[in-house]
Amino acid sequence: MSDTDAQVPLPDLNAADTTAIDDVAYLEDEQASRIAADLEAVFDVPVQVSAVLGRSKMDVGELLKLGPGTVLELDRRVGEAIDIYVNNRLVARGEVVLVEDKLGVTMTEIIKAERA
Repeated sequence: MSDTDAQVPLPDLNAADTTAIDDVAYLEDEQASRIAADLEAVFDVPVQVSAVLGRSKMDVGELLKLGPGTVLELDRRVGEAIDIYVNNRLVARGEVVLVEDKLGVTMTEIIKAERA
């Protein structure tokens, strides 16, 4: 780089009119608190959450033959992401995890809602 190249001016960190990093963090916390307060009205609204491991199609006759120990083949492979639905709307994909002796789901991808 030569002396004739344009130099980018650096901000004056000692200037009195600059916003301190702590002030920025405070403003972000305040904004987050305001957003949370705005959403507080919907915190108690019940929703149905479903984690779909896979799907399978069969005739009613085949369904009636299922019993304990029957292996049902799904349309997904082991390790493939599962779909997470909220009120029958796909909202995320994730992975099955084992927490102590219970199964859980870790979200790995949020699906953006498509507005009509």
